[in-house]
Amino acid sequence: MGSRAKKGLISDWWWSIDRWFLAAFLILMIGGMVLSFAASPPVAEKIGLEPFHFVKRHALFLFPSIVAMLATSLLSPRGIRRMSALMLGGSLVLMVMALFFGMEVKGARRWMDFGPLTIQPSEFMKPSFVVICAWLFAERSRRHDVPGNLFAIMLLFVVCALLVAQPDLGQTILTTGVWGCLFFMAGLPWLWIVVLGGLGLVGFCSAYFVFPHVASRIDRFLTGEGDTFQTDTAKEAIMRGGWLGQGPGEGTVKRLLPDSHTDFAYSVIAEEFGIVSCMALTAVFCFIVMRGLNVAFQQRDTFCRLAIAGLVMLFGLQSIINMAVNLQLMPAKGMTLPFISYGGSSMLAVAIGAGFVLALTRKRAENVSQTDRLVDRTMVFQGALAAAR
Repeated sequence: MGSRAKKGLISDWWWSIDRWFLAAFLILMIGGMVLSFAASPPVAEKIGLEPFHFVKRHALFLFPSIVAMLATSLLSPRGIRRMSALMLGGSLVLMVMALFFGMEVKGARRWMDFGPLTIQPSEFMKPSFVVICAWLFAERSRRHDVPGNLFAIMLLFVVCALLVAQPDLGQTILTTGVWGCLFFMAGLPWLWIVVLGGLGLVGFCSAYFVFPHVASRIDRFLTGEGDTFQTDTAKEAIMRGGWLGQGPGEGTVKRLLPDSHTDFAYSVIAEEFGIVSCMALTAVFCFIVMRGLNVAFQQRDTFCRLAIAGLVMLFGLQSIINMAVNLQLMPAKGMTLPFISYGGSSMLAVAIGAGFVLALTRKRAENVSQTDRLVDRTMVFQGALAAAR
């Protein structure tokens, strides 16, 4: 990569990148590729495809995802804002189009079919939504005449309306939860906490009575009655795996899981590689979230601080939801495990979000705001005067 003395795009990138983040993301991406050999062949055979159909498609999306992550990590904070604005606008347009022209799968319209490619626009909406909201909250804290909070609230309602219309209540809860954390970090007054918390509770209760599938999942989770085949099978796979697992390719319960390559990949990992491997995988996710929050709180620039924290919270909360469903700690919800589960849109979108984190955590002068620079210079000048006296 060259020495620090040499100047160049790649050299500057290498010496300024957070290599711990880079290593953690690459471990998950490569680990997801390896684990796809265990999780996806049974599903492919069950639906009449050749055994490694999903493995090949996972590999097909892996290289573009790595390229997207590395390319995005070269951007400046301003470049990230611009890219996020374009990506958010495009995603919202495609989400509207999906409601009228998208593919319908199990009663939901979340996907757009472009020939050989099938895209889920809401996946690309999430990281861009977090970045734009972080920017709006940061602008409001910097200039009180800018209605950043109002615009962020309006944007949240637009996004939630489109997600509910699909319907996708899981992504709605995920997006709202991360948005609430950002608003709290930006200095949310207690009155707003009470009001928004009440609205969230009303929305959750309304979803239970309005959407039959939501009520069914919650009832099955609370009572254990009804069709609980997937969650029960996932639990059995985890228990069968024990501490060290059955061995690669030796899992049998996984063959009964319809979504073993997507929503229940975590259970397949437990059956074949054991609880120890699941704990190691969970530790990598925890490392990314904890390091991200630690680095975020050290940032002087408000936008960088909020954006980094929001992106790692999005990454962590999505992981928690997936693992909790596998462990029967919450009602079943179709949500992928970042970089591990099969899904081209999910992998590429998460990779872009990871690239945003890498870019925002780079050691660069842009991470320091003009106000902070002025404060630093003032402190240096005052120190020089004190020393002269």
